[in-house]
Order: sequence, then C-alpha cells, then structure tokens
Amino acid sequence: MKSPVVKRSIVVAGHKTSVSLEEAFWNGMKEISGLRNMTLSELVGEIDGARQQGNLSSAIRLFVLDYFKSRAMASIQPDKVPAQ
Repeated sequence: MKSPVVKRSIVVAGHKTSVSLEEAFWNGMKEISGLRNMTLSELVGEIDGARQQGNLSSAIRLFVLDYFKSRAMASIQPDKVPAQ
C-alpha cells in the first residue's frame, strides 16, 4: 500500500516552512501532539530544535518512528520477551 507524500506548510518558531511527509507520518504526528496536549507546530518546533543534522522531514520521520517503537517496547512484558 503506497502512502503518497503530502506537502504542508507549518509555522515553526515564528517562521513558515514546508514539510513533506507521507500521510502515515502526519497521522502519527497528530496522535503524538494530541497525547502531549500541544499543537503540531509546537511539536515540530521541538523536533527542529533537537535535531543534530539532516532535513526537517527526515528528523520528523525518525522522531515518529522512535516514539512508536519506544511505545511498542514499553508494552512488552518481561515474561513475554522472546528467548534469544
């Protein structure tokens, strides 16, 4: 299933910028910002301020991936961890 890239304008730290992300990442961002009781612009500003390198779209993808990966790992109970 292909997720087309969607380009949206967003205000970050007082300036307008465009961000191109797949719809799944926009949905993830909306979910995260809602859970944190913040706007998308505030969340993107936080991500922008913390990134070390790369472009903003890549930083957002990595943030969303890490967020949901961390949530998935936290939900695994110690007795359910597969044997290695």
